[in-house]
Amino acid sequence: MKGPVCEAKLGRRPIDLAVGAALAVSGLLTGMAYADEGGVSYWLPGRFSSLAATPQVPGWSMAAVYYHTSVSAFGTAAAAREIHVGRIPANVNVDLNLRLNAQADLMLLNPTYTFATPVLGGQLAIGVTGLFGRSSADLAGTLTTAIGPFAVTRTGSFGDSITSVGDLYPQATLKWNAGVHNFMTYVTGDIPVGAYSSTRLANLGIGHGAVDAGGGYTYFNPQAGHEFSAVAGFTYNFKNTDTQYQNGVDFHIDWGVSQFLSKQVFVGLVGYAYQQITDDSGQHPVLGGFRSRVLGVGPQVGVLFPVGDMQGYLNLKGYGEFAVENRPAGWNTWLTFSLSPMAPASTLTPARRLTTK
Repeated sequence: MKGPVCEAKLGRRPIDLAVGAALAVSGLLTGMAYADEGGVSYWLPGRFSSLAATPQVPGWSMAAVYYHTSVSAFGTAAAAREIHVGRIPANVNVDLNLRLNAQADLMLLNPTYTFATPVLGGQLAIGVTGLFGRSSADLAGTLTTAIGPFAVTRTGSFGDSITSVGDLYPQATLKWNAGVHNFMTYVTGDIPVGAYSSTRLANLGIGHGAVDAGGGYTYFNPQAGHEFSAVAGFTYNFKNTDTQYQNGVDFHIDWGVSQFLSKQVFVGLVGYAYQQITDDSGQHPVLGGFRSRVLGVGPQVGVLFPVGDMQGYLNLKGYGEFAVENRPAGWNTWLTFSLSPMAPASTLTPARRLTTK
């Protein structure tokens, strides 16, 4: 992992911090009915984006991410959440006209340590992300339930909100460099210690553990400023012991493409695809297997700048969702600020430096 191309990339470490900090958003939207149990998935699409697999500067770094999302759902995707919180039994016949609206405003903090000593010929980094913030959701409409010959119609609404802390999300990555080609593998997961109740419409934890692993690739030509990244993985969910429910296996891929306009500024596009590939199981899988799918795409812009003897990085990206199945559609934005060690000036070719004196 030596050479001028690799060493030039070390100055781009702040971009990778957006990845680590974003990992903690998994499961934040329990009240937002995304997928799986009651419409909630561990994986939050959009965690990875540009330069995900590039090398890093060894040492401690810190990233902070402000995340906002607003989504809505109709029909069965909304009914799944009402069934999950116990407002109607899961074994009745349902004719519904429901709408779910949900929002979240969250702050994520992600300390990460990157080792200087190679591991398996690659660069090892470990970190953990914690979060705090507010999640809210409301459900409204008309619901008709039938048990045998009897039918009951109900019209109304109810809502819920919570401001607290969420689960913890550890992560480890290994990265390798070969000229303009970069490769990575990662493993992360959910430690379910955040605010959660199976009877609440809004939560900041998901109520069960999860393990997620995968790999990625980044093409980066620092001379031309061209970059493309893609990271794919699978999530295995453990059983929720409060509900005896287990989510299916999820597949996801995040991607980013960017063009550097200067040594400090880049613009581009980001996107994701998410697909649940096995059915839910457990006490009464809501609405059958309830497999979900979503695609998202949007713009991004990033700026690198010195902060004393550290490297600062600011990134703004947003996604609009479409092709949604069994989960709400909406939009989300990520604002990332990070600080990391500055690459030593002696290791960088001046034409490839990302900071100015």
